[in-house]
Amino acid sequence: MDFSELAERYPVIFFDAFGVLKNASGILPGTAAVLERLRAQGKDLYIVTNDASRSPEHMAKTYVHGEHGALVPAGKILSSGLLASEYLAETVREGPVAYLGTEASAFFIEHAGLRALPVSECREQDAPKALVVLDDEGFDWPLALNRSLNLLRESDIPVVVANADLAYPVRGNEVALAAGSLGRMLEAALGRDLLFFGKPEPRMFSYVFDQAAAQHPGLQRGDVLMVGDTLQTDILGAERFGLDTALVLSGNTPPARAEQMIEASGIRPTHLCPSILS
Repeated sequence: MDFSELAERYPVIFFDAFGVLKNASGILPGTAAVLERLRAQGKDLYIVTNDASRSPEHMAKTYVHGEHGALVPAGKILSSGLLASEYLAETVREGPVAYLGTEASAFFIEHAGLRALPVSECREQDAPKALVVLDDEGFDWPLALNRSLNLLRESDIPVVVANADLAYPVRGNEVALAAGSLGRMLEAALGRDLLFFGKPEPRMFSYVFDQAAAQHPGLQRGDVLMVGDTLQTDILGAERFGLDTALVLSGNTPPARAEQMIEASGIRPTHLCPSILS
């Protein structure tokens, strides 16, 4: 279906980030113009992302139009990292927290009022109170993952995975392993459950819906469209929450395999679009 026609039906639109609006190289060509057009039509736009690699303020800098400035302000970007940060603030409260990720991703630990310590710098005497998997970059995989594994074998501290995604679009049809894959690897090796934050968990959607409803009295779930590229996170989570969904084929779901993946998963989006540019 043509996305521009579809968008006319909904006053509020939630977008996933990677594979919909951007990839690892930055904002996808044409995206800024689409967002500006939707804003000009009076649509209320939000980004609901499992990206925990940087603060919402930094993320907002990606979505800028040359003539019209910021397209999606930081206050309308919900990162799964913020929910992980809330958990840390409520549960850990004090002490160093070890992490896997870039220096920028440590924002979500510091936002909880805690000291962030890269796993590569963590020593036994540091006695971290938790370990957080924030991003798939910023560290040497074999060294940091093995150090994390051995640290956790000797401790029962909580392990938080702030991005539940298994893969994310890099360029063209290529994808890369995401933080969620690293979390699942550690979970399997440790033989215990880790705490995963992000879509498809309903709190990601309820958090943003409540924010939108405060701006739109009487807003119903059927008034909101969730646009995503991944069946198991974007589409499943939004469907469970009661939102209409649009699966776009510009990221994790390749056009040639879309119907096969939908049938195999049993997750059927409300709408199917090539991309938001259509």
